[in-house]
Amino acid sequence: MTTTKALVILPEEKVAGIRVVPRPKIRDDWILVKTKAVALNPADWKLIDYGLANAGSRLGCDYAGVVEEIGSKVTEFKKGDRVAGFCHGGHRTDHETGTFAEHILAKACGQIKIPDNANFEQAATLPAAMFTCGLGLYKSLQLPLPNEPATEPFPILIHGGSTATGIWGIQFAKASGLTVVATASPHNFDYLKSLGADAVFDYRSPTCGADIRAFTKNNLKHAWDCVGGGETICGEALSDTEPSKYGTINTTDADILKKTNPLVDGSFVVISLDILNEPYEWQDTLVEPPLEDMVFALMFKEVTLDLLEKGSLKFINISLNHGGSGLDGVLKGLDEMRLGKVSAQKLVYTL
Repeated sequence: MTTTKALVILPEEKVAGIRVVPRPKIRDDWILVKTKAVALNPADWKLIDYGLANAGSRLGCDYAGVVEEIGSKVTEFKKGDRVAGFCHGGHRTDHETGTFAEHILAKACGQIKIPDNANFEQAATLPAAMFTCGLGLYKSLQLPLPNEPATEPFPILIHGGSTATGIWGIQFAKASGLTVVATASPHNFDYLKSLGADAVFDYRSPTCGADIRAFTKNNLKHAWDCVGGGETICGEALSDTEPSKYGTINTTDADILKKTNPLVDGSFVVISLDILNEPYEWQDTLVEPPLEDMVFALMFKEVTLDLLEKGSLKFINISLNHGGSGLDGVLKGLDEMRLGKVSAQKLVYTL
């Protein structure tokens, strides 16, 4: 039996460790990849600590590497391609997925060829955020796509602008011709403005929402919450005279949102796992993702690649091999994320 090393949930659960596991076998619509770099996401440690992944689940969502084998139905990739992509880490019913491993199995629809102007470490930071931004900003909130930008700019609020998804979201929204307003800690203001944010407000300020409403002259009709829990700030920022939309990447309290601003429609929650078009368990419920999400993702990754090749998007700042390289380093990085020590950058580890 051919094996590989991977970061998995241990039998006692809520604990992860490095183990030797069977190397995944190729499937029709999938590719087998030799991993070169992985990037960490908040979901990675939450899957462990909240018991959302079961024993044997392989962890990790973002990676970059080299294709070693392709499935019989794959036409987009070939052996030797440099690729980056998104996988379902912590899958409860399919223990062959997950990117924190030396060799990984990745469904072709969620993967991209790495542009010539990017290295493995940079490319690993993109996939989860790219697909989340696509679903959140464009499929849910129905903003104009970057390849068909707005003819007249209008405001969009990115709450949690210094998160990875917020950093990419600011850039996508700017490429769409919008006026981008973000929230963050003051020490990240200049960085977000360098990415295209037109204005940044301190989310800790008690007048944050009111200040944004004043800045946008009560015309803000779109808010995207990249952290969750932004119902009050976003509700206070959105127009109180016209209907608006609130999207997020986390579950929210609808009562708080409606109490804050009755004219807001939402929340529109997106789950990036849906782009893989594979069934999965979510909070004890079997989810059958709609095919349209995968079709959308196939389109949006091409839009993103075009922007990258034109230099219209900047890769997020990287902290490389913080605490050590390889899977041992990943474990230390997860601890850093648990402690809330990661802001305006991605932890990336080489394998």
